Amino acid sequence: MFYVQVIWGKDLQRKAIDQWTREIPVVAPRGKILDRNGVVLASNDDTYSVFVRKKAVKDVALTVSSLSTVLEVSKEYVEERITKTKSSEVTIKKQVDKSKIDKLLKLDLNGVYYSRDNSRAYPYNDFLSSVLGFTSTDGKGQAGLELYYDKYLSGINGEILYETDIVGVEIENGKASYIPATDGLNIKLSVDYEVQQLCEAAMEKALNVHKAKTAKMIVMNPQTGGIVALCTKPSYNLNDVPRDDLERLNKLSRNSVICDIYEPGSTFKILTAAANVQEYLNGNSAAFSLSHIFNSSRYRYIDGRRTKCWSDHKNGKHSNLNLQGALNNSCNPIFVDIAMSLGKDSMYKYINAFNYGSVTGVDFGGEAQGMVLPPSSIENMDLARIAFGQTIAVTPLQLAAATCAAINGGYYYVPHFWKRFTPIKAWLPKNTGLKKNHDR
Repeated sequence: MFYVQVIWGKDLQRKAIDQWTREIPVVAPRGKILDRNGVVLASNDDTYSVFVRKKAVKDVALTVSSLSTVLEVSKEYVEERITKTKSSEVTIKKQVDKSKIDKLLKLDLNGVYYSRDNSRAYPYNDFLSSVLGFTSTDGKGQAGLELYYDKYLSGINGEILYETDIVGVEIENGKASYIPATDGLNIKLSVDYEVQQLCEAAMEKALNVHKAKTAKMIVMNPQTGGIVALCTKPSYNLNDVPRDDLERLNKLSRNSVICDIYEPGSTFKILTAAANVQEYLNGNSAAFSLSHIFNSSRYRYIDGRRTKCWSDHKNGKHSNLNLQGALNNSCNPIFVDIAMSLGKDSMYKYINAFNYGSVTGVDFGGEAQGMVLPPSSIENMDLARIAFGQTIAVTPLQLAAATCAAINGGYYYVPHFWKRFTPIKAWLPKNTGLKKNHDR
């Protein structure tokens, strides 16, 4: 008796409660996603799930006919779910709107139950689509920030417990217990709706004017690392996700600014210039002063191989150029001079300092780390090409974060979308490393 009542007691109590009751889930409202100023970017529409407890159905034909008519599903499907499935409780349809639930309530069908679920709604359709991502029909994050912050947005579901007999039929005048749901946290982003609007319009225009296959843009705050806007085109309607075409969906939903790499080309010259300036200030004699006038030749020869500038000698582009002129004219040979003079060790010191070859740590899934060849495999010509952004691959986000560090005084900030959670007093899962009231 001691074993049954004390040692085994809690387990038996759980089994007994499971036999005596049936539950209706109370789905926690998914948290909203907001821009930095409170503009709602992702919210919820109230919809419902309709399910049937087979043992409680008194008139199968009436139930099948009614559910089929109101929910606009075939009678064969409803009948099969009610009569042929092994489960004692079956879901007939999810994300049913309130008007149809009202019709079913008037019919007062035995064994038919309802619970609220969440239908994710995006007020601006394809706006910020590669960042926000989307949810499954069950309301779970499947891509983008919806996936990355799913455990915070989801909340904790509750339930209503009804007393039933052994076959699951609700007991008349039985007691009901209510366990409330805990709402998901709202997330406020660093994204600015108005800036994002400008980016969306600019990228759409770029596609049309230049007949481009893709267009992308990122705007960052160099003083915080906050991502103010990020746009990739073509995009897709978040309210009409092409789930039946996985290849197209994967292509459109992939955030290439974060997940794809490319040779940055001349944009990388910012790093080479910054390395030269810092080394000059540090007293490195291999670095060039800001007033130094570089060789005006259009060509440089490295180990017998020639590299050249993209421009010609017209308008004096290759005469009397200092570092500022080299940047203004994007002169490859001058950056080759800098890299060869500083040497491999110095160049790699700055490549590492600017975090190339490593993930930035952005709060987004699937980030690529780029491609930086190990110093041991680098030859002189490779170093020369790295100086103007070839023989190295980065993500657009890495490039943006590094450029921010080059212009803000040398402070590297981890790029991020998340600004804060609201409400502040809401729950936070344990061991997240996040603090209440923390605001980026």
